[in-house]
Amino acid sequence: MARREETTVIMAYIAVCILWGSTYLAIRIGVSNFPPALFAGIRFLIAGFLVLLYAYVKGYKFPENSTGVRRQAIVGLFLLLGGNGLVVWAEQWVYSGATALLLAVVPLFNAILERFLPNGPRIGLKGWLGLLLGFFGVALLVLKGSEMKIIDISGGIILLMAALSWSLGSVYSKTFKSSGTTVANIGLQMLAGGVGLTILGFLMGEASNIHLTSKGLGALAYLIFFGSILGYSSYIYILQRWPASKAGTYAYVNPVVGVILGAVILGEPVSPNVFISAVIILGGVLLVQLSKTSTKSEQ
Repeated sequence: MARREETTVIMAYIAVCILWGSTYLAIRIGVSNFPPALFAGIRFLIAGFLVLLYAYVKGYKFPENSTGVRRQAIVGLFLLLGGNGLVVWAEQWVYSGATALLLAVVPLFNAILERFLPNGPRIGLKGWLGLLLGFFGVALLVLKGSEMKIIDISGGIILLMAALSWSLGSVYSKTFKSSGTTVANIGLQMLAGGVGLTILGFLMGEASNIHLTSKGLGALAYLIFFGSILGYSSYIYILQRWPASKAGTYAYVNPVVGVILGAVILGEPVSPNVFISAVIILGGVLLVQLSKTSTKSEQ
């Protein structure tokens, strides 16, 4: 990989770490003023439409056939309907910092799922140690968080399901070569996820619970432009150039950002253990990022 492209990927990675770390706070604020499924659905419908409109105006290439469109829709449903949708649902009662912490298992799920791919990427011993170290840091935070009553068992299960769905979508996206450009594919993914979430919201009778407030609309706008268009686009760009297990290590940094913002802005509980765990988590990220990858055929 050329040095310039590698720099671009690293910048995209940093953007995902910071922006998605802040989205947990925005989601927590949003679901306090808006029904969850429709809140997430409207977010991705608008973001997807804007991205597709931009791709059309710029003349970017779209998938050549229905198979290509269907594959992008499947990725969007795994990532956004399953992954993000469950996160939004859980954040009705789980603190934003705790949500970010549990979702740090995404890289571990990615690494495990990638082992089932033919000639899929592998991370070395250093990478596995990094994943385990990061998971240990998250576990430490979650255990201390449970003592402070910031999360319960049901919330934990839902968030683990969200992480698994996100990993399934991430790894599935690596199993085929897209015929469309990155921008067009991102728009299709977000539109598919938005449609799925919106339909789910209406089926759950959420339409009658919509109450527009400046706080809720502000959170929605932030998630559309920063969380979806900029953050999601950066993540898909990273996935095309790094193994999913490596790209997914953003989830180790998100907890640090999420916990700090939740504590400062929403007054969520925090303790010295948070900072100890943050060091452990970031150490795990460093190990994974420095690890070498190989394919099954090379082993």
